Amino acid sequence: MKRTLGYMLLTILLGITAYFTFLYFATYSEGVRAGELIKVSHKGVIFKTWEGEMSQGISGAQIFSFSVLDRDKKVIEDLQEMQGQYVKVTYVERFRTFPWWGDSKYFVINVEKEKSPFNSK
Repeated sequence: MKRTLGYMLLTILLGITAYFTFLYFATYSEGVRAGELIKVSHKGVIFKTWEGEMSQGISGAQIFSFSVLDRDKKVIEDLQEMQGQYVKVTYVERFRTFPWWGDSKYFVINVEKEKSPFNSK
């Protein structure tokens, strides 16, 4: 009886460990999006995370919300500097996120200034 209970607990523990390991390392997709960077903020009460929004339409009808991990200091600095400008971001999408990572499943890993297709200057 004790041996069976031990195996059951070990199986449950290994399953939980495998699940969180998968969430931590696996990505669902990777991609690039371009638009006007309209918001970058450091928010949260218990867990402070970097969150941003990018407008992908003329009237702002399509908003791309994303997070940035704290360890990506260069990306955070670039986003703050380029706020209000047209940018191209490279991101990874995760299956789920942890509260200390951010609100979104999309995590920006690189940002570049891009020429706006709406301005003819």
